[in-house]
Amino acid sequence: MSDIPVISAVQPTTGISTDTSRLGSRANLEKAGKQFEAVFVGMMMKSMRQAHLASDLFESKGLDTFREMQDQKVAQSMADTAPLGIGKAMVDFLAKAQAQTATAAEADAGHAGGTPS
Repeated sequence: MSDIPVISAVQPTTGISTDTSRLGSRANLEKAGKQFEAVFVGMMMKSMRQAHLASDLFESKGLDTFREMQDQKVAQSMADTAPLGIGKAMVDFLAKAQAQTATAAEADAGHAGGTPS
């Protein structure tokens, strides 16, 4: 006989967490909103850089890397100090959806434990 264990079912990892416990805190939602806004602003800045409105005279791979790092810091700073409002809108939407889900769950629990009419 072989000493190799048999695995009956292997579920592939998708990289998406199904743990929603961290959504329970408003502080976590606000942190995620700021991070989302920073990513959005970063993508917007990257898109603007790709327009190549300046001369390529002094361009190099090192300068491109430095600009990307600088853009990330600027995007994070913008999200923290002067947000566009996208992150806040996302936080408000998720908080509202979370409240509705909690209310529906409580209503279902109340109907399940109630007496039949």
